[in-house]
Amino acid sequence: MPAIEKLESVASLTAQAHRSIKRFILAGSLDTQERLTESFFADRLGISKSPVREALNALQNEGLLRIEPRKGIYVHRFSAKEITDLYDLREALEVFATQTVEITDDLIEGLRYSVHRTQQLLDHDDKAAYIEEDILFHQMVVNSTGNEQLSRVHCNIQDKLWLCRCQTYQLTSPDTPSAHKSITDALAAYDRAAACEATQAHIRFVRNALLAGAESL
Repeated sequence: MPAIEKLESVASLTAQAHRSIKRFILAGSLDTQERLTESFFADRLGISKSPVREALNALQNEGLLRIEPRKGIYVHRFSAKEITDLYDLREALEVFATQTVEITDDLIEGLRYSVHRTQQLLDHDDKAAYIEEDILFHQMVVNSTGNEQLSRVHCNIQDKLWLCRCQTYQLTSPDTPSAHKSITDALAAYDRAAACEATQAHIRFVRNALLAGAESL
């Protein structure tokens, strides 16, 4: 089981608990059947149950946990419908972003560096950093549209997609650098149609891997 950091006695224990528990969930090897409790986190964080309870409720609202009264706390298990809904939404948002993004030299340089860094992280099997870089790549495209509402909605699904990315790491990560490169090359050539096609293919590939995994359970 992964380690969990101790908290300092400073302001906003709930916010700190939220951050630490989230890192623990996302970086750990927990499965959807492992039972957790408020006491488990309170003891390891060295704080009372109250801020832990608030943090856990927030994480449930974000879709990372499910809380079953009098039974325990579990990492959320996505149904096939939830996976389909999430990735259909992600596809719609990111395809729209490639159609409307402002293509600049800085954006292309940032995307190319991200492709390079993603490959390096895969070579070192740094799962957590790889997932962060994967998210960053797509956020760069979305944020460069200048559409604040689009960025806000896209950001709201990223925590849920974190868990999905953890589940598909072994299955889809080797293909990510080439997929991201295809998107970058298309944008660099101002070929928005090709960028949309590459984005759509990339997201559908990951979605299908998740659905195949869900069906095998």
